[in-house]
Amino acid sequence: MKFTQRLAYYLGGFSIGLIILMFFLNGKEASCDYGPNARTVKNISSKPITYSNEVLGFTNYHTIDSTTVINLIKYGNVDFSKSSTDLDSCKIYHINNIYKDKEIQLSIENCDSIAKILVMSYVNE
Repeated sequence: MKFTQRLAYYLGGFSIGLIILMFFLNGKEASCDYGPNARTVKNISSKPITYSNEVLGFTNYHTIDSTTVINLIKYGNVDFSKSSTDLDSCKIYHINNIYKDKEIQLSIENCDSIAKILVMSYVNE
């Protein structure tokens, strides 16, 4: 069998395999959350989120709704140097993000069944 025939068989089988995979994996919400930042944010986002009184006042004053807060967490960067991850019961994470061209910081207490936003503030204000 010549090289061109082998190449044709290989490419034919490879393309059929890709088509089959497209049908099996179509519509699946597969994600590759292997980094520490992505795992932490996914863990926090999967729990019910509550707010402290200070955060409720901040969100009401600056007219920030709960969807925006969830997106700030979901697309934020966890600052592990400021976070307290060595606690036994509930770990405290600091998440930085940008909202309306201002840097905003959230301090979140991540427990087993609930996540509570303790502090939410603009960094340079």
